[in-house]
Amino acid sequence: MDLRIPYFWTSTINDWKHLLQEDRYKDIIIQSLQWLVNNKMIAVYGFTIMPNHVHLIWEQLQMNGKEYPKNSFQKFTAHKFQKSLRSRNPGLIEIFKHQIIDRNFLFWQRDPLAIKIIGRDMAIQKLDYIHHNPLQMHWKLVTDPVKYKYSSAYYYETGIDEFNILTHYIDRF
Repeated sequence: MDLRIPYFWTSTINDWKHLLQEDRYKDIIIQSLQWLVNNKMIAVYGFTIMPNHVHLIWEQLQMNGKEYPKNSFQKFTAHKFQKSLRSRNPGLIEIFKHQIIDRNFLFWQRDPLAIKIIGRDMAIQKLDYIHHNPLQMHWKLVTDPVKYKYSSAYYYETGIDEFNILTHYIDRF
């Protein structure tokens, strides 16, 4: 992923585990996005946090030291997931244990999907997709996308950004 180019980005929990089922883990993702937005490292145009993956329409604006914001996002969230699991559910942390050179646990699958957004029509299509993701038959998390808390659908319907992380896509595309 390049800086200053918007992407439709999907990152999945390792082995498609439903780690993000509980709100406390979704909140960790929100915290990371808030920090990156507040420090002007990213712009978020849309999102949804599903039980085992995250969809974002975002743009990396600047590096976090020597690190891309996407790497900071995954590192921060993995660290917080590990800390939370150790204190709240130590048995569950074992399913994320891996013997990798640079880490003992693997929460995010490697190589997230990153597709460049090449215009307003594509941005709208991807926003529609992520906003309707919680309604899919195999999820059935809500019956109205606006009612799903961990999504930008409410913002695009009401103009209220509950998490203070969003930039309207019209401001970019």
